[in-house]
Amino acid sequence: MEEKIYERLNKVFRDIFDDDSIVVTAETTANDIEDWDSLEHINLVVAVEQEFGIKFSMKEVTGMKNVGEMVDIIISRL
Repeated sequence: MEEKIYERLNKVFRDIFDDDSIVVTAETTANDIEDWDSLEHINLVVAVEQEFGIKFSMKEVTGMKNVGEMVDIIISRL
């Protein structure tokens, strides 16, 4: 299940950041992706919510330290 989530997240990240070379891991953070700023973070969160049919709370959005934490939340909602 986790592998499938990462596959879907890679697609979302590649679309949002317009970069087909992006491969996210549990340790990926905003520092690892050049264009990942606060505005793109909002676009990314919305795109991930749409992809998985979930809603993150504001606390979750501001508390996520890396992609692994995002995946943990997604798994808990599916």
